[in-house]
Amino acid sequence: MKMDWDNFLWPYGEAVNELKVKFRCLRQGFLTKGEHSPIEFVVGRVKSVDSIKEKMQRRVISPEVIETDMQDIAGIRIVCQFVDDIYKVVDLIHARDDMDVMEERDYVQNAKPSGYRSYHMVISYVVYQPEGAKKILAEIQIRTLAMNFWATVEHTLNYKYQGVYPDDISQRLKSTAETAYKLDEEMSLIKDEVQEAQKVFTKNKGKEKS
Repeated sequence: MKMDWDNFLWPYGEAVNELKVKFRCLRQGFLTKGEHSPIEFVVGRVKSVDSIKEKMQRRVISPEVIETDMQDIAGIRIVCQFVDDIYKVVDLIHARDDMDVMEERDYVQNAKPSGYRSYHMVISYVVYQPEGAKKILAEIQIRTLAMNFWATVEHTLNYKYQGVYPDDISQRLKSTAETAYKLDEEMSLIKDEVQEAQKVFTKNKGKEKS
C-alpha cells in the first residue's frame, strides 16, 4: 500500500498548530488575570515520515491501522514550572469540551526504569478538512522544566546509543533524573515565594512599558 504522506499528515499538522495556539492562549489568560499560569511554554511537532516508517516496522503496524495504533504522530509538549502545575494542566485538559482524553500514563509519580518522568495523555481531537470533520489522536506530554531538560539530553544520547546505554551512562542518567526530581521538590517548597516574586516582576515590567 503506497501512502500519500502529504495528504495523510496534513490533519496532524493542523492539529498541532491549533493545539499550540489553544494552550498558549490558556497561558495568556492566566497571566492577563494576574494569576500564576501552570503552563510555562508549549511546543509541538508532527512525527517525520522516516520516524513513522521506523515505528511501523518496529511495532509491526500496518498502514490500515496506523491512525489508531500510532498515537504520537501529532505531539504536544507542555512545560510547567512546578510538579503541582502538571496536575493542574491535566485537570484543565479533562475539563475541555474540544478534546477527549483517551488514555493517560503518569510517569511523574511512576518513573520509567531509565529515570524518565513526564505525564502522558492521548487525546482525540477534531480537525476540520475541506471534506468535513476528522478525528485524530494526539499525544500530550506534560513535564517540568527540570524533567524537560533531562528528557532532552536523554533523547540526544539515544541517537548515539539507540537505547542501549553503557552501564556507566545508564547509572548517570538515573542519578541525574533523581537529582532533577529533587530539584523539583525543593522548588515546590518555595513555590509561593517564587510566584509572588513573579507577580511583582510582571507588575513592575508593565509600569516600565507605560
